[in-house]
Amino acid sequence: MHYAEITGWGKCIPPARITNDDIATVVDTSDEWISSRTGIKARHISHVSTAELATVAAQRALDCAGVDAEQLDLVLVATCTPSTMVANTASEVQQRLGAKGAATCDSNAACSGFLYALQMATAQIQAGMIKTAVVVAAERMLWYVNWALRDSAVLFGDGAGAVVLQASEQPLGLLASKSGCDSSDRSILHISNFGTNVNKYQTIGGSDLNFVGPEIFKRAVKGMSVACDDVLSQAQLSLDDIDVLVPHQANLRIIQSIQQRLKVDDDKVMVNIDEYGNTSAATIAIALCEAVERGMVKPGANIMSAAFGAGLTWAASYIKWGERVTPVRDSQAALPECSQTGLELIAEAVTACQQG
Repeated sequence: MHYAEITGWGKCIPPARITNDDIATVVDTSDEWISSRTGIKARHISHVSTAELATVAAQRALDCAGVDAEQLDLVLVATCTPSTMVANTASEVQQRLGAKGAATCDSNAACSGFLYALQMATAQIQAGMIKTAVVVAAERMLWYVNWALRDSAVLFGDGAGAVVLQASEQPLGLLASKSGCDSSDRSILHISNFGTNVNKYQTIGGSDLNFVGPEIFKRAVKGMSVACDDVLSQAQLSLDDIDVLVPHQANLRIIQSIQQRLKVDDDKVMVNIDEYGNTSAATIAIALCEAVERGMVKPGANIMSAAFGAGLTWAASYIKWGERVTPVRDSQAALPECSQTGLELIAEAVTACQQG
């Protein structure tokens, strides 16, 4: 049987940063109000496209793995903020990487997107159809933000993360997973004025983002907990066997609730929501990279991950890490310089939303 070992990892965080105090200058809120409810202290905003974020993260992952782009059989991009719908964003990433001949595909499961995409790419390797893939999760969530809606305006951020998967005879990589969707409640997390359902000849304006926080909280905790239990059963593992928990970074209270339900110690839980906010599909990809960078992921580690997103999608995964926790080669991949502050980058959108 083939397995899909994670041999490379990389992230791309845009340099422009927006703190809670910055947001308080454009929205009726405060650092205390935001941080006490969400755990978020700052978020980053991109000055480049989703495809450019994805490319840098993917190239860093390739360099980490010591893999050249020409070796790729698949470029899979998880995103709900694509640069373009037609052609897919993955094809632009393929072009920028120079991954000639690789298949390309975008996948949208919102915040669960990275785990969904990881399952898809792993399945292709396990089936023997491909040998090498890069799975990228990249988002420009601040493009969607309606700065007239305080409750949702403070939550999101931009960024990208990626992993390289390579065929292996060793039982490594994604070894157990569970995903699903409760579409009966999809309206509680929904952008209604985007997509082909709207009249393209009328002015759309700011995003009509419906975000029912209390209901999302309850369903997120339940959905991720049940999925984790299922994955542990599949993998024949106990909670004591888990070395690292990498949960979706949507709300610190949700993370803490999942941690308590799974009875995982603080030093085993990866948390970076304070710096990045909710980057949707990119959250777990970025968090996984940082867990390795922080030394939380040791050779042979058992990693549990769970996510919950619009749809309402949910997923959980068990990943068995390999022996290597350092890059094969240093990466020179970088974003172009940004000459604007975070507030300057959102200024036009803030004015439009407040006037609309």
